[in-house]
Amino acid sequence: MKFVCASIVFLVAVLGAQAVDWQSVRSLNIDTDVPMIGRHSVPKERITGGTLASRNQFPYQVGLLLYVEGGAAWCGGTLISDRWIVTAAHCTDSLTIGVDVYLGAHDHTNAKEKGQQIIFVQTRYVIVHEDWNPATLSNDISLIKLPVAIELNEYIQPANLPVKSSDLSYENYSGKSAIASGWGLTSDCELPFVEFPDFIEVPIMSNSGCKFWYFGMISDNHICIKTTGGTSICSGDSGGPLVLADGSNTLIGATSFGLSVGCEVGWPGVFTRITSFLDWIEARR
Repeated sequence: MKFVCASIVFLVAVLGAQAVDWQSVRSLNIDTDVPMIGRHSVPKERITGGTLASRNQFPYQVGLLLYVEGGAAWCGGTLISDRWIVTAAHCTDSLTIGVDVYLGAHDHTNAKEKGQQIIFVQTRYVIVHEDWNPATLSNDISLIKLPVAIELNEYIQPANLPVKSSDLSYENYSGKSAIASGWGLTSDCELPFVEFPDFIEVPIMSNSGCKFWYFGMISDNHICIKTTGGTSICSGDSGGPLVLADGSNTLIGATSFGLSVGCEVGWPGVFTRITSFLDWIEARR
C-alpha cells in the first residue's frame, strides 16, 4: 500500500522475473501529506493481523513486478477477465519497459510453482486513468491488458465486477464485510517481501466516517475499511483486491492509500471504489 512503503526491488541480473533476487528487496517510506489527529500515539512495531492464505483461495489475485527507474517495484492487482487486470494508477504511472504479471501464484518467489504463470506486458498495454492525480490521490486506477487471453483453470480465475446499474445508484457497502489480500509486509518495513499471500476480513466503513480521518481527501470514488485491533494492509498490497466476503468474489475496491500510522494504530485503509469506474473500465476493454 502506498501509505507505508513503496517497496523497491533491485535485480541481480537482467534475465526477467525468474532472476529476481527477492532477498534484495528494501523499502522506501512514502507517507500521504495529511494532518494527523494528535490523540494517537505511534507504537514501535506494526502488527497487521493477517491470516495466511491457502493455495487457490484467491485465484483472482495478481502480483505485479513493475519495471521502473532504478529497479522494479511490487504491487498487487485483480484479474477481472481472461485478459484484463485492475490495479492502482500509482503502481503503473512510472513504468519504463513494462510489468511482469504473476498469475496463479502462491509462492511468487518460486517461478516453477505448479499453476504459476509469469507474463510480461509492455507499457503500451497499460492504461492509467487519464485523470489520475498523484497530489490528491484521486482516480487511482489503471488497467493492464495481457498480450493474449489466459487459459482459466483452478489456479487462475477472475473476480466479478459489480453489476452495472442503469441509474448509477450503487450500494455503498457500509457495514458489510470484505476481504483484502496480497503479498504485502506482515510486520514493520524491515523485512523483504513475504513469499505467501495473507488476507484480512474487515468491515467497510461509511465514507462520512472515513472523511473524519483524512480531512477532505475522501470522495465518493473511495471506499474505506476499518482497521481497528491491528488488522490492516501494508506495504506491497497496493493495487490489490478488496472483495465482498459473501462468497461472490465481487471486486469492490483496489488498494490505494492511507497514512503510515494507519497500518499500526487503526487508521482506515482507503481503496478506489470500483463501482465509480465501471463505465471507465467498460469503455477501455
